[in-house]
Amino acid sequence: MEILSSFAAGLGVVMQPENLLYCFIGVFLGTFIGVLPGIGSMAAIAMILPLSFYLEPSAAIIMIAGVYYGAEYGGSIASILMNIPGTPSSSITCIDGYPMARNGRAGIALFVSAIASFGGGIIGMVVMAVLAPMLATLALRFGPAEYFSVILLGLIAASAVSNGGALKGIAMVIAGLMLATVGIDLTTGDLRFTMGIPELRDGVNLVIVAMGLFGVGELIASIKANSRGEGRQNIDWKQFYPTRAEWKALVGPIWRGGAIGSFFGALPGTGQTVASAVGYAVEKKVSRNRAMFGKGAVEGVAVPESANNSATQTAFIPTLTLGVPGSASMAMVIGALMIHGITPGPRLLVEHADLFWGLVASFLVGNVMLLVLNIPLIGLWVRLLNIPYKYMYPTIIILICIGVYSLNNNVFDIWLTLAFGIAGYLMRLFRFEPAPLLIGFVLGPMMEEQLRRALLLSRGDPMVFVTRPISATLLAVTAGILAYGLWSTFHTRRRRRLAELSNASMSE
Repeated sequence: MEILSSFAAGLGVVMQPENLLYCFIGVFLGTFIGVLPGIGSMAAIAMILPLSFYLEPSAAIIMIAGVYYGAEYGGSIASILMNIPGTPSSSITCIDGYPMARNGRAGIALFVSAIASFGGGIIGMVVMAVLAPMLATLALRFGPAEYFSVILLGLIAASAVSNGGALKGIAMVIAGLMLATVGIDLTTGDLRFTMGIPELRDGVNLVIVAMGLFGVGELIASIKANSRGEGRQNIDWKQFYPTRAEWKALVGPIWRGGAIGSFFGALPGTGQTVASAVGYAVEKKVSRNRAMFGKGAVEGVAVPESANNSATQTAFIPTLTLGVPGSASMAMVIGALMIHGITPGPRLLVEHADLFWGLVASFLVGNVMLLVLNIPLIGLWVRLLNIPYKYMYPTIIILICIGVYSLNNNVFDIWLTLAFGIAGYLMRLFRFEPAPLLIGFVLGPMMEEQLRRALLLSRGDPMVFVTRPISATLLAVTAGILAYGLWSTFHTRRRRRLAELSNASMSE
């Protein structure tokens, strides 16, 4: 009852006209910026942060939070329609969202994305309201060894995302880890694998990798397909409601994605990309419709979107209750609070209860606003696919170039993006999925940092990973997933080889 009364008090805070206005401004700007490839929630928060200095603390944090999860909503739109991830975490949505658009079901994909995002957001809000103190305590028990183990689990689970098999998935994850080592070693300060190129001193930007592999790579493939006369199918944009069977199929994935996202969102340093990847990998293993994953399964859109948005909500748990930002965006949230004289930490729930519960209640109001805002626009978004190719191609490449150039105002980044685009196209030809590579690239620096910390604290003893209960459990689960993935790959190849031999003998 205490939680309900506190939540009701929070609703009273967010329902004040000024706070409602800034909540709407936040979610609207977040959605709009999320659609633009390469911008992301961090840039959106950075642009709106100066405005928050002149607001009351509750209005400021509600608006910034709206921008944060609104950008995650918007990021799925470009992923589904053009295979260009608006945000890094929405790259998982590309795997099934874009094939649905290619099959004339873009409206259904966008509708499923909106519903799953709403469901995941509400699950994350409930988890934050009910379990914030408990999850904060659990997060405190995670040391370097536990973080390394959970990241390793995420990487192995990411290999299951690949439709080419576990071996190809693991190869792509390793390629991503290797790519993440380019640049300055944060521990020693030495340059690694820059090949004498000054622009690579700071490493390769995530936006460049995502835009190249998904955006430019798909653009090259689409141009080639169109030159052979493989035009897009006509889309009835008025029909964007899922069937009754699809509605039933969405319930489980939304719940599972929301639960997975809530857990990973509460762990500092993991975030939405890990939550989406793990959620997709788990759903691909448990779903009855697993054969359709990667070809346009509604579950493949629902799970990452639900996990993504629930992780977005619960990312505020370590930020507010521990003062530990899990990402650069959350670091900006802490900065905004400290400017107003509020120090995040365990005392925030007591000393600034109105702000905390007002923020939690704003998740409900903001997600409703996003749902009302996005569903009527589905028809408009889908009509983008009817734009002729001769206009679509240059528009997409210009958007990609602008987004990439805005990172460092450097033309080298554009050339690097085009190089990754060619690599992404070659991956498509040889059935190597780019998603595991991107996940390995994202998690590589964190994994290396936590490995070094764990070995430093244990004085070089690698047994620290198996003597700590949480770490040992995570490693056991990882080993089980890896063994099952390899067995499944070899078993599938063996069955395929036996079927080919059988067909050959019957033809003789």
